[in-house]
Amino acid sequence: MRFTLHRRLTVPVAAAAVAALALSACSSGGGDGSSTKAEPGPVDLTFWSWAPNMDKVAALWNKDHPDIRVTVKKQASGDDLVTKTITAAKAGGAPDLVQVEYQALPTLVSNDVLADIGKQQGSVKSQFAEGVWQQVTLGTDAVYAIPEDTGPLMFYYRQDLFSRYGLKVPATWDQFAETARALHKKDPKKYLTTFSSNDPGLFAGLAQQAGAQWWTTSGDTWKVSLDDDATRKVADFWAGLVQEHAVDNQPMYTPAWNKALNDGTQLAWVSAVWAPGVFTTAAPDTKGKWAMAPLPQWSAGQSTTGSWGGSATGVTRNSKHADAAATFAAWLNTDPAAVQALVEQAGIYPAATSAQSGGALAKAPDFFPNQPDFYTRAAEIAAHTAPAAWGPNVNVAYSAFKDSFGKAAQDRSAFTPALTAVQQATLADMKKQGFSTEG
Repeated sequence: MRFTLHRRLTVPVAAAAVAALALSACSSGGGDGSSTKAEPGPVDLTFWSWAPNMDKVAALWNKDHPDIRVTVKKQASGDDLVTKTITAAKAGGAPDLVQVEYQALPTLVSNDVLADIGKQQGSVKSQFAEGVWQQVTLGTDAVYAIPEDTGPLMFYYRQDLFSRYGLKVPATWDQFAETARALHKKDPKKYLTTFSSNDPGLFAGLAQQAGAQWWTTSGDTWKVSLDDDATRKVADFWAGLVQEHAVDNQPMYTPAWNKALNDGTQLAWVSAVWAPGVFTTAAPDTKGKWAMAPLPQWSAGQSTTGSWGGSATGVTRNSKHADAAATFAAWLNTDPAAVQALVEQAGIYPAATSAQSGGALAKAPDFFPNQPDFYTRAAEIAAHTAPAAWGPNVNVAYSAFKDSFGKAAQDRSAFTPALTAVQQATLADMKKQGFSTEG
C-alpha cells in the first residue's frame, strides 16, 4: 500500500493555559527528573503521540527489546497535548516519552517537563541538519528531544501554465516578484500565489529563512524580536506584492483557494514537503502538472530554506527510566528500520537526513509522476534548513498574527504596523506571565 505524507500542523502552544516559569530548566540536570529511583527488572515505557500507527512502529522495538516495552497512547496534537502533558507532569504522572512540536519545546522546558537527555542520546546529532538539531537544544548545551519529522519549505508551480505564459522558475525573491507582476499583467485574472494569514506557520518559516530570531535567551531573560530586521524584510516584501495586486490576498484552505489551485487561477504555492497530500484533495484535476523547486533566495547563489511544521520525541522528567526512554527516542528517529516504518506507517517526512530519500521515499509522491527525483531534491533542500528560535508563548504571537495580518492583507495595507502589533502583544503577554524580558 502506498503511504501518503500528511501535513504536520504547526499548532500553537498553550503557554497561557499553565503557570509560566523562567527558563530555569535549561540549567537543570539531565535524565534524573524523578525523585523516585527506577525499579529493577523489565521496563515499561509510555509514549504519548498523535502520529497515526505509532503503535505499529513501537511494535518493531518491542519485538527486539523484550526488557524495555513501549506502550503508545494516542493523543490529540497541539494545545491539547501540551496542556495535558504539563498538567500531568505537575502531578507527577507524565508519560515517559512525548511527541512535541518544535515550537512547543520552550513551553515544556520552561515548565520543567522535559529532561536533558544530552548524556543518554548518544552521537545522533550528525544525523540531522544543523538547523533542525538546534530546535531541540534551544541554543544551549542541553538536548531536550530527538528530531522526528520536519517540513522544509519549497516552491511548487504549474509547469504547463509557466510554459504557456513564458515564465521562468524564480531563483530569488526579486525574480519571484517580477514573475508575479509579469503574470498578472499578461492575464489580470491569474495570480502567481496568494498571501494568507490563516496559518502563521508559513510566515514563520519564511522569516526563518531570512534569518529571523524571534525568541532568544540570555540567562533567565528572554529577548523578544518578532519585528527584527529579517522579519520586517519578509513582511514588507509580501505587503508590496499584495498592495500592487501582483499576488492575491485570499486565505488558504478555503473552497475558493482550492478552486484557484485546481482551475489554474493560482499558478504557484510556497509550501512544505507535505504539500503533495494537500494537492491531492485541493486540486485533484491537476495531477502531474505541478513541479517542485527550491525556495527562492534573498541573494543569488544561496540555498537556505525555512520549515513549516515538524516534531520531536522528548523524555519527561517524571520518567523513572530516562536512560531506556532516551535510547528508544534515539532508535525511533535514527534506526533505518524504525525511520522507514515512520514514513510508511505514520506518513511523516523524517528529520534524519539519511532517510529523506531512497528506501520508503525512493518513489515520488503519486501526485508528482512527472518528477521522479522529488524526494532526492527535497533532501537536498532540507539539508539547508535554517534554525528557528521559538519561545514560550507562540500561541499569543500566532493569534496576534492572524488578527493583525489578516486585516492588513484584506485591506491591502502596509504590514509593518501589523508586525508591530504582534511584537507588542507577544511581549506584553510574557511580561504578564512573569518572564524576565527585553524587546
